[in-house]
This record gives sequence, structure tokens and C-alpha cells, in this order.
Amino acid sequence: MVYFVGAGTGAADLITVRGMRLLQQADVIIYAGSLVNPELLSYAKTTCEIHNSARLTLEEVLDIMKKAEREHRMIVRLHTGDPSIYGAVREQMDALEEADINYESCPGVSACFGAAASLNIEYTLPEISQSLIITRMEGNTKVPERESIESFAAHRASMAIYLSTGMLGELGRRLIDGGYGKDTPAALVYKATWREEEAYLCTVGTLCETALAHGITRTAIVLVGDAIAHQHYQRSRLYAPDFSTTFRKQCTDHQ
Repeated sequence: MVYFVGAGTGAADLITVRGMRLLQQADVIIYAGSLVNPELLSYAKTTCEIHNSARLTLEEVLDIMKKAEREHRMIVRLHTGDPSIYGAVREQMDALEEADINYESCPGVSACFGAAASLNIEYTLPEISQSLIITRMEGNTKVPERESIESFAAHRASMAIYLSTGMLGELGRRLIDGGYGKDTPAALVYKATWREEEAYLCTVGTLCETALAHGITRTAIVLVGDAIAHQHYQRSRLYAPDFSTTFRKQCTDHQ
């Protein structure tokens, strides 16, 4: 059996309880060594066989899984954040199905939520934004034309932009071309929730110079949108005294 486990945002204690227990039970762990906090491997039992997939091809990862399955050993494939976001898990799952190997997924906390926690941000402030767009710049992996930065920027919603730290000059220009003002609040969060986390508030127009000033060239997430400044928003209607819910009736006397 193969378990695809989300390692969470970085801090070893931000993995889910289920994910931690799967690591404790695993006979074989294959972890994304370039991005997963190695402190998470402390949950593994001493007899566990551990492989760093940063040095492996997909075929080599699959060979390890197939061998462990033949030996009736439990396998954890430990991915950064949540496996469903830029995790390259579908190709592994399809190969496992072809090999008639069972698998399950265990979700994790993605970096955009760790970054929001570090900065105490709410992405969905009433009258500011009610949407969060998760996207990336095109690199080795192509991005469909219909999902261009400009097309998403036109909404002026909250955005979390992954895997784009080395292209911040271009990113800033494209965000502005798409519809964000150059003074739109932004944040650059390096290794969110790791011990070495660095977080900087800036604007869309100063993203590149902020990264240069602090020597940030990789492993950072970019947050964009007026919600980052948490100003001029309206209170949630959910807790308003004149709003009824299944659990609370409207209060007619506000005194």
C-alpha cells in the first residue's frame, strides 16, 4: 500500500495527525528532499528505509514502490504542502494503477495557508475579495494560455503565486498589465513556517526589489491583493446581530 502524504507548510508539527501516524507506521518513506523539512523524518521508526526523491527519476521512485509492495511493506510518499497542489502525484497514481498497487491520499496544509498564518492574513474579506486564486508563472511546466497571470489579475482577487520567485520582475509587470495597481499590497514569504522563515510586506511594484534586498531567489510564495492590507473591509454578516442562522435567531433589540 502506498500513502501519498502532505508534509504541510514546513514546520514539523504542522503535518496532520493522520500524516504523522502514517510516517510512524511506514516501512519505506520516499520524501521530496528539496522541499520537505527533514525534521519530519524523526517520526519514522528506526527500521524504516528512507529515500530522497530529489535525486531520483519518476521511474526510480516507482521501482522503489513496486519492490516494497512485493515485500508487503507499507510505503509513504511524502510530498511538500498538500499533494494536490503542484505535487506531480497524478502520474505516480496512474502508474500504480497500471501495476495494480493500491494507494490513498492524506492531505496537508499548503504553503499559501502557512504564509497567511505567519502574516495573520484573511484572504476573503467582505467587500474586498471573496476568492483566492492559486497559480504560478510558466517555467519548465507550461501554463495554459487561458490561465495567464494577466487574466487572473483582471479579477483583482486575492492571489497566491507559487514557484515564481526567480521571475519577480516579469511577474510584477504582468500583474500590473492585468489590472492590479502598482501600489496593490503584496507579500513575499520565504519558507513559510520553517525555522528560517522570512516574510516581507511590499507592493506589486516593489516585489522584485524586495527580493533582491533580502537575497530571496527561491522557495518563496508571493501573495497579492488588497486583503493583505486588511483595511476598509466590512464585518462578516455571519455574526451580525440582525442576521439569523440555523443556530441563532435575529436579535431585534440591539441595546
